[in-house]
Amino acid sequence: MEPCRSVALLVGSLALTSALVALSTDFWFVAIGPHYSAHSGLWPDGNQQSVAGYIHVTQTFNILAVLCGVASVGLLVLSCIPSLSAPGRGPLVSSITAFVAALFMLVAMAVYTGERWNQPRHPQIQSSFSWSFYLGWVSVPLWLSAGGLGLVAHSRVPRPGYDTL
Repeated sequence: MEPCRSVALLVGSLALTSALVALSTDFWFVAIGPHYSAHSGLWPDGNQQSVAGYIHVTQTFNILAVLCGVASVGLLVLSCIPSLSAPGRGPLVSSITAFVAALFMLVAMAVYTGERWNQPRHPQIQSSFSWSFYLGWVSVPLWLSAGGLGLVAHSRVPRPGYDTL
């Protein structure tokens, strides 16, 4: 297996892991007051009546990003097994799905950041983004890197020519 494909698989796996952890944890936003602290994520408790629309958008695009990420990593794994992949097409399709995953995650993170940033602040409550939020942002450049490395791996695949016929 060539090095670019191996590194693309590693980086894609890291992006998928960070997106899955970000999606499933409740530390996207933290609020600390004089006598309490609270944290929230994308999956509110059942005792809230309605969920804001930007949370639904963030959930949806995060899930789409994770599904594309699973497809990207799966295609890279299959491209490492010559009998299961089309010659030279695995890294190309994998890089396209990695770029789509990065785009979906970028939309999700931008919507969440924009909506949370514009919410009114209380003078006695210190609020900030937390580690789950940052893991979501980390997955974007990781998927872009995985897509770029997949393109490099695709360009280095030997093409059939007259000498191979």
